[in-house]
Amino acid sequence: MCLYKKMNQAELEAELSKLNKEYIKFQNMQLNLNMSRGKPCPDQLELSSDMIEKINYSQLAKTDSGIDTRNYGELTGIPEAKKLFASILNVPDDMIIVGGNSSLNLMYNYVDMAMQFGLLGNTPWNKLDNVKFLCPVPGYDRHFAICELFNIEMINIEMTEDGPNMNQVKQLAESDPSVKGIWCVPKYSNPSGVTYSSDVVKQFAKLKPAAHDFRILWDNAYVIHHLSEDHDSLLNIFDECKKFNSENMVIEFCSTSKVTFPGAGISALAASKSNIKDIIKIMSKQTIGHDKINQLRHCIFFDSAEKLKKHMESHAKILKPKFDLVVNKLNDQIAPLNIGKWTNPKGGYFISFNSLEGCGKRIYELCKQAGVVLTNIGATFPYSQDPENSNIRIAPTFPSINELSKAMDVFCLCVKIASVEKFLSKTSGKTN
Repeated sequence: MCLYKKMNQAELEAELSKLNKEYIKFQNMQLNLNMSRGKPCPDQLELSSDMIEKINYSQLAKTDSGIDTRNYGELTGIPEAKKLFASILNVPDDMIIVGGNSSLNLMYNYVDMAMQFGLLGNTPWNKLDNVKFLCPVPGYDRHFAICELFNIEMINIEMTEDGPNMNQVKQLAESDPSVKGIWCVPKYSNPSGVTYSSDVVKQFAKLKPAAHDFRILWDNAYVIHHLSEDHDSLLNIFDECKKFNSENMVIEFCSTSKVTFPGAGISALAASKSNIKDIIKIMSKQTIGHDKINQLRHCIFFDSAEKLKKHMESHAKILKPKFDLVVNKLNDQIAPLNIGKWTNPKGGYFISFNSLEGCGKRIYELCKQAGVVLTNIGATFPYSQDPENSNIRIAPTFPSINELSKAMDVFCLCVKIASVEKFLSKTSGKTN
């Protein structure tokens, strides 16, 4: 297979003509395939059906300790739910607050709390001239959306194979008091799939930020979402922070959104005792308590660590073939042409693809016109601005294997077309 960059103009034009004929065939199929978001597929949702079908009312009305789940109370969650999340995050129960179905809601509320009321007695952020956040890129679009809504200035931080570029993080956080935090997806990052190295976690714990209310928002969404037994390990950031008396810097989040039902899961945050007390002060004005019936339902369903482990292994059996398919298609169709790079994660929900510089939006449009929907180009960067116009988040989880196979054939073809067009624009003297 000849590299496009070695072709002359006539060869490139002939190749483009051939690729366009293949593209028209796909267009004529009138496909309707979606790889835009990391949604569990129906088979994954069925794994939790017993939670609804086999847990009856009498089991859900009261906890073993006598708490009536149907009534008010238990602001921070029932003890059983705290214990469940404490086992997942490997922290003490008293460092846990259990929320509703969405960890994103907990993250939003925490930023809102910082804006309106301040953290641990510090000045509310909305009374400051400027508030900045560090954002490892590519990253999670909903993190960036929260910052944009609150008019928090976002600063791109390079993501490496070990996690965020800690030289950049350290320099900015320790020199500028207006830098108030950083977004992190530390395990199987969205979208790169990178798990932060032990050294990176240790460097976070050692930070000496210029802002006393600097926060590491540790969105550990994929902490148990492995694809196989050969999975990544993540150092416990709270254990490291204890060594430097920096536990107040970290607020950790997770949920069962992709473990059970995204629309009906439970979420939690973990934090130091000082931060927990600070959060409860505001939280007590927002609600009298979240859905304790649903909390108990989850605890009954996952009545042992072994059951949770087996449940996640069942997820992996569904998802790993899909991730393998994507990587194999890219290896077979794109790698020989040297027109893209991608990650091969051991867990999480995404694969990050980088096209040739300047080709991202063209690939997106070509896919869309052929019936394949991708995440919007630029979504993985603050302000939806990818400076290289090249990063594409591939979400392989929701489509069936057959649908995913077709979608990836379309995707690879569109990458080829956009790449040939780029090389043609160079040979003809045009800018891409």
